[in-house]
Amino acid sequence: MAASTPLSFAVRRCEPELVAPAKATPHELRQLSDIDRQLYIQFQSPNYNLYAHNPSMQGKDPVKVIKEAIAQTLVYYYPFAGRIRQGPDNKVIVECTGEGVLFIEADADATVEQFGDPIPSPFPCFEELLYNVPGSEGIHNTPLLSFQVRHRTSLTKFIQSFIVNCF
Repeated sequence: MAASTPLSFAVRRCEPELVAPAKATPHELRQLSDIDRQLYIQFQSPNYNLYAHNPSMQGKDPVKVIKEAIAQTLVYYYPFAGRIRQGPDNKVIVECTGEGVLFIEADADATVEQFGDPIPSPFPCFEELLYNVPGSEGIHNTPLLSFQVRHRTSLTKFIQSFIVNCF
């Protein structure tokens, strides 16, 4: 079996921004369970989704659509727009601040099709497609979600990658 040539491409990213809930949300503290205090279950989980072309979305910018959807979703799931804090007695708390989640618009000079079909696992070049914003690597005092959307990876598909702080 011949070795495949690694895919090489450039990613251009806009400045990270916060996407806040579309409407005002309660400012409150939500204490998590004692199980959530265990350090071995506190980690960041990187993920990615590939989306095929949908004819009903013709002419719509996936970045704008996703940002608006996130803002609307955060109204109902507002703790995700908050921050994890360390409370008294080492308790883990979500402070529902309404600050929002990290969002990065990006462009890559590669197409989804260049990754192959089916796309191999583990996903090639994953590190290039998921950007860790400096200062967001930790669990505490950082956004609970981070989205990066590559909108020009092809005319038929786009990639959404995200990081979730897990407890």
